[in-house]
Amino acid sequence: MKLPLAASLILLFGSRPASADDPAPPPIATDRPAVTDSSIVVPFGTLQAENGFAETVSQGQSTLDGPETWLRLGVAPKTELRLIVPDYFGPLGSGLGGSGFGDMAIGVKQQLGPTPGGFDVSFVASLSLPTGAPSVSSHGYDPFVQLPWSRALSSNWTVAGMLSVYWLTDRGRRNTTGEATFLIDRQLSRAWDAFVEYAGDFAERGGPRHLLHFGTAYKLTPSQQVDLHAGVGLSSATVDHFIGLGYSFRLRLFGQ
Repeated sequence: MKLPLAASLILLFGSRPASADDPAPPPIATDRPAVTDSSIVVPFGTLQAENGFAETVSQGQSTLDGPETWLRLGVAPKTELRLIVPDYFGPLGSGLGGSGFGDMAIGVKQQLGPTPGGFDVSFVASLSLPTGAPSVSSHGYDPFVQLPWSRALSSNWTVAGMLSVYWLTDRGRRNTTGEATFLIDRQLSRAWDAFVEYAGDFAERGGPRHLLHFGTAYKLTPSQQVDLHAGVGLSSATVDHFIGLGYSFRLRLFGQ
């Protein structure tokens, strides 16, 4: 999820500098690198860019994708607008897989609560638009909803998960797919954490896809983060394995 350099410079120099009177925002919380999204929204008045690259191997074919950019804008204390920028996919080596930019998606995320039991919960509604290359695009308008949640078990341990439904277009037909994830996160230091995650996709057509995912993230500053993650498929319909890295940052645009 990489923001192009020119756009990064525009945002950097066009954003309002923080003053000494500004309250300190919470540390950056991203929707990457886990499959499970963060259960909280970005702070009001801030723009968060989450970026990365990944190499995926499936049936012996290696594919590189990037910049995996998500833009998240806090428009209210518990509401954010979301834009998934088209991601480029390209086969490596002599592969015959399709290449080009994928589809763009827009959405909104609403943080719910307060909820009983110390849970953080959000609801996400998004729509994928058929803007991608012919060999990569779904060629359909594909809605999806997600319900990420999390709960701190102690100062160092957190459990989280997400329930999702995707109404995907597959070869001109809807292939409704449910997804469930479960994640355990360990805070290794104030700025560094690591996680292990299970993700399962269950489609109307095609076999189930089970994935085991590992990752770590390090906060360079309260508003900047780098991450590294890798995953292995646990079923024949899933990718063989993948590895990725990313960089995310947050800027104050308006408000306190």
